Amino acid sequence: MTYEEVRRIALAWPGVEDGTSYGTPALKIKGKFFTRLKEDGDSLVIKDVDPDERDMLMEASPDIFYITDHYKGWPMVLIRLSKAHPQQVKPLLFRSWKATAPKRLVKAFEEQAQAR
Repeated sequence: MTYEEVRRIALAWPGVEDGTSYGTPALKIKGKFFTRLKEDGDSLVIKDVDPDERDMLMEASPDIFYITDHYKGWPMVLIRLSKAHPQQVKPLLFRSWKATAPKRLVKAFEEQAQAR
């Protein structure tokens, strides 16, 4: 995967906008941090990942999922995009979107999806 693919996925969800965080490309929702590309240009920071789930992901696919000391105390995981498949990234990204987006946006999006 590439960051451009991540952008295409996320920008289809309500409220997502391009931004920057720590000098790197980021996606935000109404100005709130949602996800960002790390300085290495290949790793995506995904928030709202429970530490137990993060540990399971890292154990199952250590070449894709990892953490640095900086993020150890936070509910986040890092994903090596060059080794990841969209099916591994999209559900985590979507869950982070749901946790960050205003509840009315999430509700409207889910209602629209159910109507299809």
